[in-house]
Amino acid sequence: MILQSSMLKVKPGKASEFESSFRKSQSLLAGTRGYISHELHKCVEQEDRYMLLVQWQTLGDHAVGFKHSPARAEWESFLQDYYERETETDHYVRIRLE
Repeated sequence: MILQSSMLKVKPGKASEFESSFRKSQSLLAGTRGYISHELHKCVEQEDRYMLLVQWQTLGDHAVGFKHSPARAEWESFLQDYYERETETDHYVRIRLE
């Protein structure tokens, strides 16, 4: 499993509209091959900052499958105007601690 972490900086005063658009568009993400789950978190200290966590079966499911799909283009049409700057995205694998 791969965990995608994306830091999203939303334009000031647009948080509520962004959250509404995210709710409407999240099915585009969820319908992608290899998708497992996602969560959106709002920062407590910075009201226009969000963290999106998405679980994928493989890195390719996100980096190739979703990024080059028509669903991503539609997803971006819902959300890209809310971003103050480009999102920062990284991918992680879980480290067993036992």
